[in-house]
Amino acid sequence: MQEKENILKILEGTKQAIKKGDATTIKNLSNQTTNTAALTHDPDNIAIAVIVYSISKVLEREDYKKLSGWSEFYTTIFPSIDNTIAAIKNNEEKAIRENLNNLRQSLMKVSGSLKKYVQDIFRKASINKASKIYGHGISMEKTADLLGITMFELASYAGQKEGVSEVPIGKGISAKARIKIAMELFK
Repeated sequence: MQEKENILKILEGTKQAIKKGDATTIKNLSNQTTNTAALTHDPDNIAIAVIVYSISKVLEREDYKKLSGWSEFYTTIFPSIDNTIAAIKNNEEKAIRENLNNLRQSLMKVSGSLKKYVQDIFRKASINKASKIYGHGISMEKTADLLGITMFELASYAGQKEGVSEVPIGKGISAKARIKIAMELFK
């Protein structure tokens, strides 16, 4: 895991924002992680970006709070975040990944009416974050692979967003980072 401090900061900020019901702050925290993920290609940062963004999308929908499954969703978030934070602080690499996976899985397994909405949000969040990473100058194939989506999904979404497909390669990513990526391709 790269950028542990970043992930720790994002999770702690997310937890506080959830308590306040502040979906905008959570979305901003997700965007910070997306920038880091675009530079490092770290799967853990990518997972955090998608999870945090998904949480923000669920929390911003007031009508979701009335659906069956809401209390399960809300009570699942805190222990999962706390376990991930503890694993990061204890430098337990395996536990960090397990807790990130558990966080995502527990949110995806909510029951009742909310379940289908949360699953749809996670899929759309993956595509949204892939589009942002692609906008940083990472190839479409690499980005789609990192987020577990198809290139078709990414191309369709990126083509709808103004400015994403027209981002000049040198604008979103430093020359040093591009060289590093190129070197990885030839390994």
